[in-house]
Amino acid sequence: MNVSEFEATFNTSTKVYKVFMVLRDQQWHCRACEYGHVESSQLAGGAGIQGLQRGTHSRPGLAIDSNDHFCVRCETMTRHDRWTGNFEQAIPASSMPRSFVRRAVSLLGYRDVVDQTERPSNQLTVDHKVPMLRWDAVERAAQTAYSSMSDDDIRARFQLLKQSNGSVSHNLLKSRACERCFKLGRRGTPFGITFFYAGGSLWEPTDKQDPSGCVGCGWYDFDAWRRGLNQHLREENQ
Repeated sequence: MNVSEFEATFNTSTKVYKVFMVLRDQQWHCRACEYGHVESSQLAGGAGIQGLQRGTHSRPGLAIDSNDHFCVRCETMTRHDRWTGNFEQAIPASSMPRSFVRRAVSLLGYRDVVDQTERPSNQLTVDHKVPMLRWDAVERAAQTAYSSMSDDDIRARFQLLKQSNGSVSHNLLKSRACERCFKLGRRGTPFGITFFYAGGSLWEPTDKQDPSGCVGCGWYDFDAWRRGLNQHLREENQ
C-alpha cells in the first residue's frame, strides 16, 4: 500500500484523518501546537496517534516514533511524533462492551490500582495489562473474549487506571512507557522507580509479541509490582 492508497481509506471528516495529514510528511510534529484544527485533547489516543499505530481491519498500522523535543514555537520541551514512512500489521482495537466494563469495574472494586483510591466508574479505564502493541492473533482472541471470561480471567488480564481529570492519565503514562519499550527494548519504570518484581530492565523475549516479557514491569501489573517492591524493602531492612 502506498501513501495515496492509505489516505483514501479514511473518512476525511474524522480526527484520526486530520492527525494523519499532519504526520504525512514524515517530519517531527509538536503535539502542543500543531493540532489545533483537530480539536482533541487526547491526541495520543484511539482517535489520534494510537489509532494510527494500531490500524483497522481496512488499513495497516503506522510505525510512529514519539519523543520529547524542543519546540521553537512553544519555546519549551514538548511531545513530538514522526511517522517513519513504514506500515505495520494492524492490531485494530476491539470495542469493549459496556456490560463488560460495568462487570470489570465492579469486580475490581472501583479502585484505581495506582492511587488505591475508590472512584466512580466514569473516572476509571479498564486497562488490558498486556498492551495491544504486544498482541498477536492468539493473544487478541484471548484478550477480547469478553462474553466468556471468568472472574479470574478478568483479575488476571485487567486493572483499573485513573482517567484524566485535567492531568495526565495513568493510562497515557502506561501507553508511552509501552511504546518506548516496544521500540527500544527497555521496560518501564513507573514514576522513575527502577524496580521489577520479575526479570530486569530489558525486554527479554526474542519475539516482540511474547506477553511473558511484560511480567515484572510495574505498568503491566501495578498491584503485583507494589507488593513486590514492598517485600523487597522489608527484606532490605531486616
